[in-house]
Parts: sequence; structure tokens; C-alpha cells
Amino acid sequence: MLKHLPDDFTAVITGAGGGIGRAMLKALLQSPRPGRIIAMSRQPPAQDDPRLTHLALDVTTDEGLGALAEHLEGTPVHLVFNAVGTLHDDTLGIAPEKKLDELSFSALDHLFHVNAATPAMLLRALEPSLKGQHPTLFASLSARVGSIGDNGLGGWYAYRASKAAHNMLLKGASVELRRLNKQAILLSLHPGTTDTGLSKPFQARVPEGKLFSPAFVAERLLEVMDARTPADSGSFWDWAGEPIPW
Repeated sequence: MLKHLPDDFTAVITGAGGGIGRAMLKALLQSPRPGRIIAMSRQPPAQDDPRLTHLALDVTTDEGLGALAEHLEGTPVHLVFNAVGTLHDDTLGIAPEKKLDELSFSALDHLFHVNAATPAMLLRALEPSLKGQHPTLFASLSARVGSIGDNGLGGWYAYRASKAAHNMLLKGASVELRRLNKQAILLSLHPGTTDTGLSKPFQARVPEGKLFSPAFVAERLLEVMDARTPADSGSFWDWAGEPIPW
């Protein structure tokens, strides 16, 4: 698992209470290689492991990111897996748009904040722990629908645009981080349609065999990350290890 990272590596997982984040945390804890895992979620994880530290922080806020940076105190971090993201919110009245006249400032503001600004600000907060000479991998969940080149269907304006912005922000950060740490790898990852709350309202339209369990997705994404090198930093990959056009 993640052979380019050192033994006893330090990992940070955001969104560890969601389907994919929880599965990734479980997969890492099943391996003897991580020495320290910091997981962020609203509720404490079910796992009990001396290597695990839970922080009930909201990384979509300056306060939460500041508390995370203070907790780390600039110590090296080798793996960051960002599983924070949103597509719909019943409380806020946000759902994927089928046509332009369903688009709103509120949906754009919310999805850009969570899906694009939060991963970028997470990178900013963790920069002291990512720069240096140690191997480090920052992977953040994106979505194939955020690919401009792959968009042949239209619709889902706010979500598509927020994930496209996510990809651009990570691409730009990869250029800067390369100068700060030659062993750094930044990746945008598409997990496929996963059986989580995010995809639940849309699962009826998923072809048979294309709705994946979170455990399967975590396993596949670890394999995809394991196959990457610093030369791949700033790239976009799907769960099957295939590159996705911007």
C-alpha cells in the first residue's frame, strides 16, 4: 500500500464520516504501514486504534482549518485524502439543475465553497506540513462530470463547474508545491458512482454493475494513488486508473 510513502507515515483524512472517507479510513487502519492517522468528521469513527486521532473540525471554515494547522504544528504529513464534497442539500433547497433557469447564486456559492474552495484552502492550511523533502501525496475527490472535455450532456451546472474549479485549483497548486517539495504528488480522483448519500437520489439511473461499494472504491483509489509518481502531480484519474481529460 502506497509504497512510495515511508513506513509509519502520517495521514490526514477529511470527510471521514462519509461513505468513501470512512472506507478509506478503515482501509488505512487495516494496514500496519500508517503510524498516525488524523481523521476529521462530525462524529467519532467507530474504529478504536492507538494510531487514530479524531478531530471534530469543520474544514469548510477558517476556524476549522486553523485548528487543524495548529494541531499539526508544521510536522510532515505524507498522505492527505480529501473526501469532503456536496451535490445536493434538501435543507438549502439545492439539487442538480436540469436547465439554466434552475440555476441560482445560492447553489453556485455553496457548491463552489465546499467542492472547490475548501480543498484549496485545505492545501493552504497544510502547506507547512507538505513542503520539504519528504514524500507526500494529496488526493482530493473530484468527479468525471467536472471534465469540460467530457461534457456532452450539459446540466448539473453548479456541480460540474465547482468540480472543474476544483481541478484547476489543484493543478495550479501542484505547480507551486513542486517547487516546495520535489516528492509531492497532487491528484484529482473520480471515484465512480458510489453507494453513498451523495449519489442516493440518482442511483436508479445507474447501469447494472456500475454502482460501487465504498470499500471497493477505497481499495481501487489506493491502487490508483500507489501507481502515481511526482511526474503525475496535477493530473486527474478515475477509479480504474485511467486519465480523465480536463
